[in-house]
This record gives sequence, C-alpha cells and structure tokens, in this order.
Amino acid sequence: MTALLTVEGLVRRYAPGRPPVLEGLSFTLAAGEYLAVMGESGVGKSTLLNLIAGLDRPDAGTVALDGVELTDLDDDALTLLRRRSMGFVFQAFHVLPYLSVAQNVALPLELLGWTAAARGERVAAMLRAVGLDGAGGRAPGELSGGELQRVAIARALAHRPRLLLADEPTGNLDPRTAAQVLELLRSQVAAGGGAGLLITHSRVAAATAQRACRLDGRGLVPLDPA
Repeated sequence: MTALLTVEGLVRRYAPGRPPVLEGLSFTLAAGEYLAVMGESGVGKSTLLNLIAGLDRPDAGTVALDGVELTDLDDDALTLLRRRSMGFVFQAFHVLPYLSVAQNVALPLELLGWTAAARGERVAAMLRAVGLDGAGGRAPGELSGGELQRVAIARALAHRPRLLLADEPTGNLDPRTAAQVLELLRSQVAAGGGAGLLITHSRVAAATAQRACRLDGRGLVPLDPA
C-alpha cells in the first residue's frame, strides 16, 4: 500500500548537550489509515505533530506528504500545503467566536477560493455529517463543548484534506460526549479517503483508531492490550 505520510529518521532536540525529544523516528501512514499515538506528557507527541504539520523543523530526518518533502519547502509553501492538504482538530476547539457556525466551517474553503455556492453546499453537507444540520446560523457562544468540537471537526474536514491531525480532541469533554466525538472523527476520516493521526494520552481514545502505538522517542511501539 502506498504511503500517504512518510516520516523518516526524525530527530528533534531543543538544547545542546541534552537528549533529543525525538531520535531517529520513522513510520508511514497510508490513505485510509487512522493511527493513534499515545504517550505521557513530555514524550514528544506535540513535537511530532508540529513536525508533521511543518510548524517546526527537524534537526535531521524528513517528513513527506504525498511524496512532497516538507523539509524542502519554505514557509510560504508550507502554509499553502497545510491549507490545501491538512486539517486540524485541537483540544481547545479554536472556533472563532465572532463568526457563525457556518462561517467557521466555510473559512478554509474561502481561503482556498471556493465559490460561494460551492462553499454553501459543502458546509451544509458537513454540518449534516456531524449532526449539526440547521445550526449554521448559530453563534459559537450558544453551543455546548461537544457541539463546538463537532464544528471544529466539520471545519477541519470541509476541504477534504489528505491528512487530519487531531491533538487531544476530547480533553475538554465529558466521557459520553468524548465517545461521540471520537466515533465521529473515526467515521469522517474513513469517509473522506485520507488518513488520520490522533495524538492522545487516553487508552479509551486510542482504542477507537485502526492502529494504536506508544511513542517512546525513538519509535512507535504497538500498544499492548490493557
């Protein structure tokens, strides 16, 4: 199976003379795969996500998405690649309070130059997919935490990204709502035909992915059954 994401020999250190956070990390992710990466605080999960997203630069090694090496791109090209090919879901939602639900979901499409008609059609479809049909005109302040995370998922997937990166997406949610959001993430990644990477400290969250691993700095170790 052809790799969509290839991470090869990744090294990242933040201070001379101190052990690197990541050292020689390598793995691949194919289209249609949904991978959960677990680890305690400080093990390098956020560092890995930032390197994959091109928000940070490795000291050694490469990250390639659809055969394009991020380490070869300048900042402007990285911004464009993220805008076109990646979607992000965070613990803190990052839904813009001064925009309506529909405007939040439409934002990545507007940045990519979609027409108003195409944006409207896609936004409506995504809101239906996340269970918020008819909520497009509402303000974020009127929504619950679970609903806000659904808006964030709809926004992240609206432009059909090749890679979804989710960083502790259920950290601010109660267990029941978290389970609903995790199932929604899994199903929407599968429906979109891209790949998903879930960063989490929760075994419950990791169990929703097709494949779950533990990050130890040097590699991804398959997660042992609880």
